[in-house]
Amino acid sequence: MNTPEWLKPGVYGAVIGAVFVGVVGFGWGGWVTGGTSNDRAMAMSRDSVVASMVPVCLDIALSDPERVEILETIRAAATYQRRDALMDAGWATMPGTDDPDRDIARACLAELDL
Repeated sequence: MNTPEWLKPGVYGAVIGAVFVGVVGFGWGGWVTGGTSNDRAMAMSRDSVVASMVPVCLDIALSDPERVEILETIRAAATYQRRDALMDAGWATMPGTDDPDRDIARACLAELDL
C-alpha cells in the first residue's frame, strides 16, 4: 500500500501532541483519574460529616455531669493521649452509634478550650 508522503509527519505530530497534552493536563492542568476524584470526594464528605458532628460532641461534653473531672483527666493526659481520653469519656460517641469516632474526637478536642 502506498501512503502519501505527508501522512507520516502528520501521524507523528498527532501522537506527540497527544502525549504532550496528556502530560501537561495531568501534570499541571489539574486533571485527575476517576479513582483520584472518588478518593477526594470521599475525603471531603468525611470532613463535612466530622465538622457537622463537632457541635453534638460539644453539647454532650457540656451536658455531662462529670464534665470538670473529665476535662481534668484530658488535661492531665499527654498530648497524644488526649483524643483517647475524650473517646473514653464517651463524648465522641454519636447518638445512634455504639463506638466513638476518632476523627470526631480529634475535631472536638480542637474545639474544646483546653
